[in-house]
Formats: sequence, structure tokens, C-alpha cells
Amino acid sequence: MTRLSWCALLACALSAPVSADRLTLEEALASATAPHPELRIAESELALARADRDEADSRQGFSLSIEGDLRTGLRPTGNWEPNNVGLLILRKPLLDFGRSSEAVAAADQEVAARQAALINVESLRRIDIMARFFDVLLADMQYAADNEFLAVAYVAWDNAKDRFKVGQISQPELFKLEASYQDTRERRNASQQRMRSTRQKLANAIFSPDKLPTELVDPALKDNARPVPIYETLLPWVMAKNPRVQMLRAQAAAADARLASIRAESNPTVNADVSAGSYSRFSNTRDDYSAGLVFSVPLYQGGRVDARVARELAQKERTVAELDKLKLDLADTLLVTLQEIEWLRGSSRSAADKQIEYRDWALERARAEYELELRTNLGNSMAETQAAQLRRKQVEYRLALALARLEALSGGSLPPVEGAQK
Repeated sequence: MTRLSWCALLACALSAPVSADRLTLEEALASATAPHPELRIAESELALARADRDEADSRQGFSLSIEGDLRTGLRPTGNWEPNNVGLLILRKPLLDFGRSSEAVAAADQEVAARQAALINVESLRRIDIMARFFDVLLADMQYAADNEFLAVAYVAWDNAKDRFKVGQISQPELFKLEASYQDTRERRNASQQRMRSTRQKLANAIFSPDKLPTELVDPALKDNARPVPIYETLLPWVMAKNPRVQMLRAQAAAADARLASIRAESNPTVNADVSAGSYSRFSNTRDDYSAGLVFSVPLYQGGRVDARVARELAQKERTVAELDKLKLDLADTLLVTLQEIEWLRGSSRSAADKQIEYRDWALERARAEYELELRTNLGNSMAETQAAQLRRKQVEYRLALALARLEALSGGSLPPVEGAQK
């Protein structure tokens, strides 16, 4: 009866939105590259960095322009005559002594930083999807256990009403059982709502908000048994491979390149110019076609260069400080994650296994007593067994998430473990 009621309530809870088919963890994780807003933001920032790089590189390219000068002048004859000029100019920068090359180098580093940021967003998306997937599975199991407890509480209350009528129990005892039933019913209803809300969060995470997954396939989680390196081995790997570290290092390198480019603005420039002209007034000093080198030597620029240098130095100092803080945070996070994995694989998993073993034994004993009519129902034992299984699943899901976070901290891959079987 409880399974039928659970199925009915599940269908009711999910009846409003359109439902999807059976969903596996692999299928859910495949949506990590779907056009989710977080991913699109990171991709747009990478596109902006690439556009800035193209703009910086274009400074050394050819430019073609038309210049016109419409004017009139007073001639020695006393008449005003037109003196119009039309020029077609082809210009190519030849030397700027580091100004453009450093700007390109800075833009390249910004592109590298945005690529690392995109990798980090993709990793976080995978972890979020995995967590939302597990939340749905746990919500379903919690509802099933709470539904069993509700059935037990209802039977106890219902039987107590009959016993109260014949004077076997007092009214306070009846009130106590009814209160217990109402509390259990409230927990069950809250579990029912979590089934709906966790599915909505999963649908949002896989960027399919209008299709809630009805049934999820419980994953095997074979990677939960893979060996992990020790802290001393993994720490330098994380510091080298972590995408956020790589992003900040690239931004610091970009700041250095921008500093060099700004300082180079005090250096001379050399351009090659080729022009063709048309003139409304003849002059022996004008050439219809000309080619030459144009030198420009800055003599005074006010405080503009110094101000830009000061701003870039401050920005670099902030980036370096963020990098140093991140390294400290990563060292702490890495240690906590490794300790969590060790705890889950050790005492937590062992305790959950023993709880299941005990509850299986207790259920078999309850069945035997039920057959001998020593008990009126098996509901409480069945509910306790489901609760023990829920606890075991929680351990495995937490372990899978901890391993996924460890992999994300390491830039997507872990170093080989010495002595581990391949």
C-alpha cells in the first residue's frame, strides 16, 4: 500500500510541468556544456578578450585613409581662389619600440586568463549538476522512508482510537499518538515538497527548466574506489594546475606586459607613408605621388603616462594579493577535501554498512515475529531499514562529490598514485 501511495503522490507532485524520461548521471553531466547563463557569461568574457587581442594586433597593420582639405586663399592678383587638396594615404607602422608588441602580449595573457576561467566554470557546472542529481535521489529515498514512518504512525493512532473507545488507554495517550502522527505527516509532506524542488533545481542546472526528470537512474559510482594522492604530493600539483591559479597568474603577467606597453609610449615611433594626391591649384612644391618615413618623438606628455603606470601597478598588486590568498585557501580546501574522503571511506562508510546490516537483521526478525503474530505490522522495521539505506547512499554521494571537487581543484586530472593499479 505504501509503494502505491508513494507512486501516486510522486505523480501528483510532478504533474504540473512537463516530465522527462529516465535520466542517468552521465546524461545529466553531458549538459555541462549546454548554453547555461553561467557558461555563456564566461564564454562572452573570453570572446571579449580575443577581440581585444585582435585589436591590439591590428595596430601594426596597414591602414588606408582619404584626407581632404577644402579651403580658399587670396592670390597675389587680389582674387580668392580655391586651394583644395585630396590625399589617399597608405600607412604602415614600422617601429614603436615595444609599445604594440607588449600590448599584444598583454592581450594574449588576458585570453589565457579567460580560457582558464571558462575551464573553472565548466568544472563548477559539473559539480553543481552532480550535487543536484544526488539531491533528487536522496529526496526520493527520504520521502519513501518518511512515508513508511507515516504509515506506522497512522496505524498506531488509528488503533489507539479503538482502544480509547473501550477504555484501554487514556485520552492524553491518544493525544500523544495523534500529535506524533501529525508531526510525522508534516515531515512526510516536507519530503514530498523537496522531491519537487530538487527536481526543479536539477532541471535548472542542466538548463532544461521546463522538463522535470521523473525518474533518475542511481549511478554505480565506480570511481569512488579510485586511489588519491597524499596531501604533500597533490599540493604542488594543485598550485600548478588549478584554473583559478592559472587565471590570476595570467592576469599578473598581462599587467606586466601592459606596464611595459605604457612605458613604451615615451619612445619614438617610425611609420612608412605612401600617398597619392589631387590638388585644385598647381604648385611646384606638391607631389602627386610620394613615399617616406615619418618619425615621431614624444617630448612631453604631462602626467598621463605616470598616472597609467601607477594605476597598472596598483591593479597588479591587487591581482598578486588575490593569487596569494587563493593559494592559502586552496591549501586549506585541499586538506579538508582529502580528510573528508578519508573519513567517508573509513568510519562513515563502515558505520553505514553496519547500520544496514543491523537493520536487515531487525527486519528479518520483525517478519518472523509478524508471521508468529507477535507483531501487528512491519512498518517501523521497514522504515528504519530504508533510513539506513538512505544513510549509506548519502555517504557514497558525498564521496563522489568530494572526489569531483578534488579533481576540479587539480584542473581536471589527478597525478598518478605510486603503486596504484592502472
